[in-house]
This record gives sequence, structure tokens and C-alpha cells, in this order.
Amino acid sequence: MLRFAVRRIALLFPMLFIASVITFAIIQAPPGDFLDDYIAELMEQGEAGFNRADVEYLREQYGLNDPLPIQYAKWFMNVLQWDLGLSLEWNKPVTELLNQRLLLTVILGLFTITFTWTMAIPIGILSAVKQYSWWDYIWTFISYLGVATPNFMIALVVIWMAFSYFGANLVGLFSSEYIDAPWSFAKILDLLKHIWVPMLIVGTSGTARLTRIVRANLLDELSKPYVETARAKGVSELKLLLKYPTRIALNPFVSTAGWELSELFSGSLIVATVMGLPTMGPLLLRALISQDMYMAGSMLLILTYLTLVGTLISDLALGLMDPRIRQQ
Repeated sequence: MLRFAVRRIALLFPMLFIASVITFAIIQAPPGDFLDDYIAELMEQGEAGFNRADVEYLREQYGLNDPLPIQYAKWFMNVLQWDLGLSLEWNKPVTELLNQRLLLTVILGLFTITFTWTMAIPIGILSAVKQYSWWDYIWTFISYLGVATPNFMIALVVIWMAFSYFGANLVGLFSSEYIDAPWSFAKILDLLKHIWVPMLIVGTSGTARLTRIVRANLLDELSKPYVETARAKGVSELKLLLKYPTRIALNPFVSTAGWELSELFSGSLIVATVMGLPTMGPLLLRALISQDMYMAGSMLLILTYLTLVGTLISDLALGLMDPRIRQQ
């Protein structure tokens, strides 16, 4: 296991470097930059009050006149020190803007992951054990519906129905009086009253998808000869189910579980935008549209790093669960 872990960790660092290069290249791919878009917007609005000298000063200040390799080197070295640069659009440090949304993003992500796992695993197991029963048919239909329906469409329907029939406003994570209020016990209770709706919406597709994975893999394991052999030896059904087939059937589940770390930040970007959630998703979308390179680049890099770290955690957990993985 130690050799397996060392190999996986050794692969992480070159992957992190390659991910940073690709992320920077993606940000630089669209023609122009933030200042070009800013000038074009002012000209469309008939603004004549901007000075070319001021624009050149800003280009120099933000390092936009440097060659791309120099821009990348400066950006990457600053990232290593958790200095993510200055947001061109907000004219504030990127870390300051991220810190404002980081806590709520993590809370929503943890609630969603907990909901997804606690629902998907038992439902998938019961659907496999009770194959072709009314339970299996109901959850199969719900799972297909959950996978096929976009989360943002569910969000729009839920918001419309809540407002039309109950007069409830489900946008945001807080009531209006708590949005700018300092943290208190009352604000935490208000958050808990609002967070379950986006949790259910964001977690719908993930729960449906993982339920299908658990069911399919468990059905495959239950049909193998070692299960019949264990039954013939008198092993109880519950012990047989949990000790062997379920553990092996959860391998694909564990191998992709680490990817959920990136969901802590992205949090289903479109859903967060539709529901007005103060999470990282809408901030990333706005940064990409405005070509705010430091903001967008930093957030994409964080998402990529979380995906790689999550994959590493999944690999290590999979190695602990299944000795066959450690031999690869």
C-alpha cells in the first residue's frame, strides 16, 4: 500500500503543473483582454472620458504588456503563495472576493454530498436486492428522470411553483434581513431553513446517477459464483450482502467520489446563477464573461486542483478497499 500511495502522490505534482499551464492557456485563448472589452463597452455607451494613457498605465500595472510566459510565471509564483492577484473587474484582491463566498460554497457542497451519498447507496442496494419489484421500478423511473432533467430546469420550476402557489421566495440562501447581517445563531438557523432547497436541486442528478451505478454493479456481483458458494456454506444473506458484493460494487462509486471536491466550489454553476446563490459559481461565470483573467484563472485552477486531489483521495481509498488495485 505504501508503494502504491507513493506512486500516486508522485504523479500528482507534474499533473498540477500541467493543469496550471492549460488553465492559463484557456484564459488567454479568447482574443483581447479585460481592458479591450472595457474600452469597447465605453465606446458603445458613447463614453469619451477615458484616456489612452490611463489605459496603458493599467496595462502596465496589471502586467498585460508582458509576454505570455512572463505573465504565467508571475501568476503561478503568486498562486503558490496564495496571492491570486487583483481582480480587473472588481479592482479588489481575488483572495478577498473568494473568501466572501468560500464558507457558503463549502457548506452547500458538504450538505449536497452528504445528501447524495446517504440517498444513493441504500437506494441502489435495495433496488438491486429487490430487482423487478415495485420498489425497483419506482426508483428506476425516478433515477432516469433525475438524470435526464437538467438541474437548472428543476430550479426554475421549483422557484416558479413556490412563488406562484405559496408566495415563497426561494432565491438566495438567506432572508433579506440576514443577507448583510453578521453571523449569529439566528442567521445560522435562517441558512438551514433555506439551504435544503438548493441542496435537493443540486444533488438530484448526482443521486440519480450514483444510484444507477450502485444498482448495476451490485447486480453484476450478485450473479457471480462466489455468492452462490457463500450461500451454500450457510452465510446469512445480510452478512453475505455487506461483506462481499456490496464492497466490490462500491468500487466505481469510491473511484469517482473524490471528484465531488470540485463541486464544493462550482456548486452547479448554472443552478447557483439561476437561484441567486452567493457561491463561487456565479462569480466564476462573471469572471469568464468579462475576461477577468486573474479571477477566472485562479478559480479554474482551484477547481482543477481539487479534482486532482480528489482523484488521489479516491485512488488511495480504493486501494484500501480492494487489494487488487494496489497491484496495478
